Amino acid sequence: MTSEKATGRGLRDRLTPGRVVVLVLGALALVFIFENTQDVRIRLLVPEVTMPLWLALLATFVVGWLCGRFLRGSRRR
Repeated sequence: MTSEKATGRGLRDRLTPGRVVVLVLGALALVFIFENTQDVRIRLLVPEVTMPLWLALLATFVVGWLCGRFLRGSRRR
């Protein structure tokens, strides 16, 4: 077994600025989810659905991200 000093991979080495940002954003996302659990009614053209607010916002984000990926991918060709 090797110690952390022998491998040079201490906690400070593993916590890069990028990883710290991801951890902070992950924590903020969890706080957002736990604070927005109330149900909202959403009208989708004809049907009306009830879902938690965070789930509706997540679905909107995913649709927007997919549209952005599609448009960015078609620009490269």
